Amino acid sequence: MPITSDLFEAYLKCPTKCFLRSLGETGTNNSYANWVRTQYLSYSSEGIKQLVNDFAEDEVITGTVDSEETRSPKWRLSIQAVARTHNRESIIHAVERLTSERGDKSESLIPIRFINTNKVHKHDKLSLAFDALALSQMLGREISVGNIISGDNHARLTVNPGALASEVNAVTKKIDTLLGRDSGTDSQPALSRVRV
Repeated sequence: MPITSDLFEAYLKCPTKCFLRSLGETGTNNSYANWVRTQYLSYSSEGIKQLVNDFAEDEVITGTVDSEETRSPKWRLSIQAVARTHNRESIIHAVERLTSERGDKSESLIPIRFINTNKVHKHDKLSLAFDALALSQMLGREISVGNIISGDNHARLTVNPGALASEVNAVTKKIDTLLGRDSGTDSQPALSRVRV
């Protein structure tokens, strides 16, 4: 079973919470936690809708970035993109595809994460880096930049996932240890593809 972005985020907040989530335990009695989660989901949903409005209908896809749809030269935005490998799984809010205008047909993929707070915390950056590493590992290509869109003004913060790769891998190993699993070697190839 891969480490999901949900487990990764839970571990950053509290290792016990991560362990309980891995067992399928979800606390529902905390009204404040439920409210915070609802605010986060609402902000992400609205942010995705606003982002989609900036693109033509045939430029937006949903789901896995390595699907048949991605072979189309028209797509520029993937929403709720699934990045899955044997040891990582992330549902990325959005992935923007930028193609070079130089004629060399090079392209870059930019994972995007929505954060409803006005202040971006280190945990938010690590979660985006987890998304980028999962995407890099799945596609076998470099993901050198990611964006966090946050707060009331939808401020866009650029993050270098490569700079956080060693910390993300360290947290992933801690989660594997917590869950009593052997951390595989699959995380190493992703590091070589992400510029540090």
